[in-house]
Amino acid sequence: MKESFGSPGGSLAAKVRTLAPSMTRSMQRVAEAVAGDPAGCAALTVTGLAELTGTSEATVVRTARLLGYPGYRDLRLALAGLAAQQQSGRAPAITTDIAVDDSLADVVTKLAYEEQQTLADTAAGLDTAALGAAVTALAAARRTDVYGIGASGLVAQDLTQKLLRIGLIAHAPGDPHLAVTNAVQLRAGDVAIAITHSGSTGDVIEPLRVAFERGATTVAITGRPQSPVTQYADHVLTTSTSRESELRPAAMSSRTSQLLVVDCLFVGVAQRTYESAAPALAASYEALAHRHRAGTR
Repeated sequence: MKESFGSPGGSLAAKVRTLAPSMTRSMQRVAEAVAGDPAGCAALTVTGLAELTGTSEATVVRTARLLGYPGYRDLRLALAGLAAQQQSGRAPAITTDIAVDDSLADVVTKLAYEEQQTLADTAAGLDTAALGAAVTALAAARRTDVYGIGASGLVAQDLTQKLLRIGLIAHAPGDPHLAVTNAVQLRAGDVAIAITHSGSTGDVIEPLRVAFERGATTVAITGRPQSPVTQYADHVLTTSTSRESELRPAAMSSRTSQLLVVDCLFVGVAQRTYESAAPALAASYEALAHRHRAGTR
């Protein structure tokens, strides 16, 4: 049976993968245990799980609460549901890492599964209320600035290009100094979006802080919901990633989940501004049509 994005099991798996990197090491051990063996952990008392992970009962309870459950009993129920779904034929929650001697066929299979899982986890954990608020702000914005560095910078450019195609004013300054000087010009009615998986990239946090202080509506797209960037964000959109490995750095899976969030933002804005967005898209297609025709000769 295919696991739905909104299922308890799906939400739990997404939360574990998203929040584990920001937990203490002892809490990580608890999170890794419940993600790796939900059936086994569901059968354990709070004392049993604490002994299994070499932690304390208090750590187990704190981990359960961080994952969004009132107490350990509620976490056990969610684990039991996830275990039932996995036993019905779903693939393991965590796949093996890509090895140097893997065949290309195996690489394709593993990457496809990990990317699918990353997208499912991001969808399961995405706060649709925060997404809706961000869409509302974007649709009405005088202008939008999007900040990102490295792989996140490519995602920032993707979003600005999409917004430009539907007639909105958007910028993705690649230079950190330019990002700050642009942010100084923002005011109420404008939007600033920071894209950073770690949530601690200074070159992204600084312009968002400036935009926040200038009164712009601010949005953070990050894999760390308690990271520094979120203190300057009116709305936080959390992404998920798979485990980082030697041949699959975090930037690969974070880019996948960030692009999903960006696409959700764009489609939401296009829906809200359809009367102006549709003609703008048609005009942009027409403007480039001759280039596509020339390429087929």
